[in-house]
Amino acid sequence: MKIQPLGDRVLVEPVKEEEVKKGGIIIPDTAKEKPQQGKVIAIGTGKIDEKGNKIPFNVKKGDKVLMPKYGGTEIKLDGKEYQIMREEDILGILEG
Repeated sequence: MKIQPLGDRVLVEPVKEEEVKKGGIIIPDTAKEKPQQGKVIAIGTGKIDEKGNKIPFNVKKGDKVLMPKYGGTEIKLDGKEYQIMREEDILGILEG
């Protein structure tokens, strides 16, 4: 199954972080208060400004991005978890 985001929405596949152990203690996900990383799978059709011009996306398919921990809408397709969010909710693009 495929999904095409609409407007300025972006489909992101979250990248699972490995559990962090400090002194033999496993830190639960709820204690890791940092943004999540993800990979852009698809971008929407684009946002239109008040003059009717299409605003280009800053992200593209394949980009690694930082996203807020509780941003977007979680969906499940073919057994995989994804998030659909507005491009403006993405915190940044990871390079390197």
